[in-house]
Amino acid sequence: MIDRKLSGAKPLTAMPKGAVDTQMHMYLPGFPALPGGPGLPPDPLPTPDMYRQAMGWLGIDRVVVTQGNAHQADNACLLACLAEMGADALGVAVITPETTEAEIEALSAAGCVGARIMDLPGGAVGLEALEEIDAMAHAAGWMMAVQFDGSALPELEPRLASLRSRWVIDHHAKIFSGATPAHVEVIKRLLDKGNTWFKFAGCYESSRDGGPDFPDIAQVARQIGAHAPERIVWGTNWPHNAARVTEDYPDDAVLLDTTLGWCADDEARRLALVDNPVELYGFK
Repeated sequence: MIDRKLSGAKPLTAMPKGAVDTQMHMYLPGFPALPGGPGLPPDPLPTPDMYRQAMGWLGIDRVVVTQGNAHQADNACLLACLAEMGADALGVAVITPETTEAEIEALSAAGCVGARIMDLPGGAVGLEALEEIDAMAHAAGWMMAVQFDGSALPELEPRLASLRSRWVIDHHAKIFSGATPAHVEVIKRLLDKGNTWFKFAGCYESSRDGGPDFPDIAQVARQIGAHAPERIVWGTNWPHNAARVTEDYPDDAVLLDTTLGWCADDEARRLALVDNPVELYGFK
């Protein structure tokens, strides 16, 4: 069991109307974990109703629900959660090279607008399928959320620069080896291409310095945010599946203030919370 805080002191950050959380997972009973994934998060199961409470607390109006690794390439739980959330939510699903056009059309009709690449342990589809998934996403008008060990960004740049879909570098690029100026320059060049975004979410998953301020992640985030404020999106990373015990569970209001504090000013925060996710994900 884990105690997920769903209310408390409001964030100090003024959240604009229409604010979008672009990175989170939610679950419903009746959808067991599948082989290959990390298993379901600790009880109680983090449901749409629980997340609604967090939205009210934090000042979030809309959300992108990302397929959790526990369910691998079976999007049934994601679709059930989207149905519960209604018009406030869009989804990022897992598709494989074997997914048919009819299946993608059905996912689109249910509110899915993107495909997930997760090239880390537990992920369902990794970089080995990047170009195939990109072609499928581009044909469907979808975006891609791409997560990998960003230590390899210099080597991966030619492949990433060739992507045709709109896509986002997930989780601060997860540069586990520690960011160098070369990594930052690669990210800037990718953002300058016009179809790439950078996501502020899950900073604790790759920080070598740790909290509460995550100075290594903050340094890169501020550089990238200053370079291309029109290319930043933000997410809570709720329900923080890396936390397995209550003591490790972050205060979402404090984390929100920390990460959005890496934006240069209120206008940059409005872009990251409203305009940029509307462009990337297609919110109406």
